[in-house]
Amino acid sequence: MDRAEITRLFEKYIRKLRITPAWDVRLEWVENPSWKKTGDFKIDCDDRKAILMLNAVNPTQENIEEVIVHELMHIKMYPLDQVTESLITNCFEEGSAASNFAYQQFFTALEQTVEELAKCFLLEFGENQEFSYGRCRKGKSFNDLYEGLKRID
Repeated sequence: MDRAEITRLFEKYIRKLRITPAWDVRLEWVENPSWKKTGDFKIDCDDRKAILMLNAVNPTQENIEEVIVHELMHIKMYPLDQVTESLITNCFEEGSAASNFAYQQFFTALEQTVEELAKCFLLEFGENQEFSYGRCRKGKSFNDLYEGLKRID
């Protein structure tokens, strides 16, 4: 998929997700070969500006449309993200086991929720409704995850 097509999809989804006109969002390409992510964003919540960054060199996800929707869902979820993060920092001592646990649980739940919303939206409005499996291909197999564990008898 070329950059013009990706830009068209970006423009489609910032409108369909009702991100604009309330937010100013710009698409930028990351040309750094060492950047491991396929997509990410930078955000200024106070000024309602965001930059969606897409990997132009070595994206790991096959469906860039899915990546765009996923990252834009993060912008939709950002106020909730900030409230939850503030609760964690105000309720737990920084660096404590409880704080680390709360952050891990929160960010795992956030990523799962954002991805589920992105999949639902993609199935309803996507031009390419095939999900990306790039992260799965890099992970361990089910059997590898349990190799070496001792049986409890």
